[in-house]
Amino acid sequence: MGSSRRSDRVGGQLREEISRAVQRVVKDPRVRGVTVIDVELTSDLRYARVYYSLIGEDQRREEVHEGLQSARGVIRREVGRNLQLRYVPDIEFFFDDSLGHADHIEGLLRQIRDSET
Repeated sequence: MGSSRRSDRVGGQLREEISRAVQRVVKDPRVRGVTVIDVELTSDLRYARVYYSLIGEDQRREEVHEGLQSARGVIRREVGRNLQLRYVPDIEFFFDDSLGHADHIEGLLRQIRDSET
């Protein structure tokens, strides 16, 4: 049980640090506009799945993913500098389309409401 709480706490810290690194440290123009949504850690805290979103620019999705993948070393180094962890987790990036889905559903609901009036 304590492990899960620790994993959640460290995941939150990682999310903040990775987000900060992507916004301020990574110089690759491909990663502009990225929002780090969530970080899931394995129970041993060695691997982190980082979920990110990119609002309104689906055509850039692959380019952004490549930029994040190439910046993993810089991001890991920055996280290691700022967090006191025994091991800095190996980072893997995954696109999270839940915000895009939410926007789409909201638009459909708006159309239904508008057509009823």
